[in-house]
Amino acid sequence: MAFADILASTGVEQGLIGPREVPRIWSRHLLNCAVVADPAEGLIPAGALVADVGSGAGLPGLVWALTRTDLKLVLIEPLLRRANFLTTVVSELSLGEQVTVTRVRAEDLVKQRDWAGVDVVTARAVAPLAKLIGWTVPLLRNGGSLVALKGSSVSSELAEAAPVAAALGIKDLRIAICGQGVVDPVTTVVLATRGAAQ
Repeated sequence: MAFADILASTGVEQGLIGPREVPRIWSRHLLNCAVVADPAEGLIPAGALVADVGSGAGLPGLVWALTRTDLKLVLIEPLLRRANFLTTVVSELSLGEQVTVTRVRAEDLVKQRDWAGVDVVTARAVAPLAKLIGWTVPLLRNGGSLVALKGSSVSSELAEAAPVAAALGIKDLRIAICGQGVVDPVTTVVLATRGAAQ
């Protein structure tokens, strides 16, 4: 996959992937993201509009775009260097019809008058869960889903995140495991649904 080559070269040069991660790009990064988007998991609806907050190296957003051509993605990245990297990769991989790169902080994007919300919001290795929920959930339309890739120790963050989740109208905050038998370690995902308007 061309994206793997880009991560192993330009991604390392620009400090988006550590040099020691190169041998594990497939197992630890690409497949770790791809298993979450597998239609068999049922986490991301067909044709969904997805926002990837703090997209950085394009994980999981670009992986999902490459594996799920039915999805439309908005890669949200506030840092100029990373946003430029993402814009270049989107162009090199001819993903311009499917992927938009937006250089903005997630909390500022919600304030834009034309922001209508997305079906799914995701993030990978961005922030502790309580903070992450505060940044991501407001981007969702009512009934939309949070699908955040987290480390295996995320269960310890759930209690702290619960009040923030409740304040934002989140329903069924829970942990799921993806990729059993495909990736090792498996991918731990935090799932939640933004409550529909009453």
